[in-house]
Amino acid sequence: MSERIGAVPATYMGEGSGPRAWLLTTDHKRVAWLYLVALTVFFFLGGAMAVLIRVELATPAGDLVSDDAYDRLFSIHGIIMVWFFLVPSIPATLGNFLLPLMIGARDLAFPRLNLASWYVFIFGSGFTLYSVIAGGVDTGWTFYTPFSTMFSNSYVSAAAFGVFIVGFSTIMTGINFIVTVHKLRAPGLTWFRLPIFVWTMYATALVMVLATPVLAASLILIVLERVFGIGVFDPGLGGDPLLFQHLFWFYSHPAVYIMILPGMGVVSEILPCFSRRPLFGYTAVALSSMAIAIFGFLVWGHHMFVSGQSAYAGLVFSFLSYCVAIPSAIKVFNWSLTLRKGEITFETSMLYALGFLGLFTFGGLAGLFLAALAVDVHVHDTYFVVAHFHYIMVGGMVTAFMAGIHFWWPKITGRMYSETWGRIAAIVTFLGFNLTFFPQYVLGFLGMPRRYHAYPPEFAFWHILSSAGAVVLALGYLMPLFYLGWSLFRGPRAPDNPWRATGLEWKTTSPPPPHNFDETPVVDGPPYRYPLAEDGA
Repeated sequence: MSERIGAVPATYMGEGSGPRAWLLTTDHKRVAWLYLVALTVFFFLGGAMAVLIRVELATPAGDLVSDDAYDRLFSIHGIIMVWFFLVPSIPATLGNFLLPLMIGARDLAFPRLNLASWYVFIFGSGFTLYSVIAGGVDTGWTFYTPFSTMFSNSYVSAAAFGVFIVGFSTIMTGINFIVTVHKLRAPGLTWFRLPIFVWTMYATALVMVLATPVLAASLILIVLERVFGIGVFDPGLGGDPLLFQHLFWFYSHPAVYIMILPGMGVVSEILPCFSRRPLFGYTAVALSSMAIAIFGFLVWGHHMFVSGQSAYAGLVFSFLSYCVAIPSAIKVFNWSLTLRKGEITFETSMLYALGFLGLFTFGGLAGLFLAALAVDVHVHDTYFVVAHFHYIMVGGMVTAFMAGIHFWWPKITGRMYSETWGRIAAIVTFLGFNLTFFPQYVLGFLGMPRRYHAYPPEFAFWHILSSAGAVVLALGYLMPLFYLGWSLFRGPRAPDNPWRATGLEWKTTSPPPPHNFDETPVVDGPPYRYPLAEDGA
């Protein structure tokens, strides 16, 4: 199919070597690698902070770090993991690599803008990273006022400005994806022939473009207030702290779907593949992705039930929070029915995808408790919220990210990895995650507040369980780093389609050539269909 040098197909990985060839590339596949390397560094740096937090909490007394240092520790963890890993993770890596391949395009619509988004991301994240490590930030990842405007003497302005810069990278990526899906689809690839992963990336891109400017405005107002004394959020200057919560959560609840929607798309590709069944209710799953993106803009107030907003507003936001669960439930039911009567095999990516299904469902059900006004009053700002957030964002999104990396690894690298080690890592991760975060539901319901580094001894048992689980979870996340690293250089050569998967990305070589396809593919039917298992497929 592709250009040949001797008997070896030319691939995107062989098109020029050295730092200059990579740092000035406009190939979407190489830009995805640049993001992957940066995000891996951030993931393990943020994870190291989490391990330190759990070590501190293994005993009731605050005997590892001071209270001040603990505030800065969980702030560093949250800022790195949310802004520099969870938000860009799947869109910037798998989205960048796969979106053009899945729609039969040779690249994204704006290749130079794509590379520029990486440089903006590196500059903004580096700026914030220096601020939080060298100077320290003690406001948490949310930069809540009045902590960030009145009481904090840390480097809040610099850290917030760095996140502000990273927001432009997110907007660039979103614009690129929207234009690419609209303008560069292969002939015959109509909207309802698109893979679900493309649908979720499109919905995510819409949220990126529409919501991120609100976050940018909120953060720049914090900087202006701290630097110039302009009264926006500080009551002493005539401001309103509640205004920041409205602005911040108007972005940050849609941002939850920036993080989780791409994971839903990944799982929607993997479950049909390894059950050899068509995705049940394709149209409903596709439209539910758009419904989640739309409803995500309407539920920000459920974060503010105890913040002093109107009781009537609380009732409306509670109702809307239950409404947003409907399209998520549609996906879960349709994934489950896809598995029904399937010829299921348990490859590594399938184990991760099934783990996502369980963890996301369990975490989502906890979200229904938080959407109930009376329950939320009891568990607000407790470890119940911490557990719910991590079940969705880490148990859900990171597990889906790992599923996607393993599923498309042969296509990305042209190499196979050890299925045995992959399966072990998936099981260890699932067990370690539940051991870490399920006890936190119990802690929260018992009344343990979050962000305390010293606590009454009666909570010690559950904290010790959680800290022990964190060690197991860290091992589960470290294992792929080694066997995938080995695979990259020593793994056996991958065939073009090792999983017998459908979709245009599997119609080209592994790894793909620089131009993806020698000829633009023409689609004359749904490219994502699997024959029915009972038909002998």
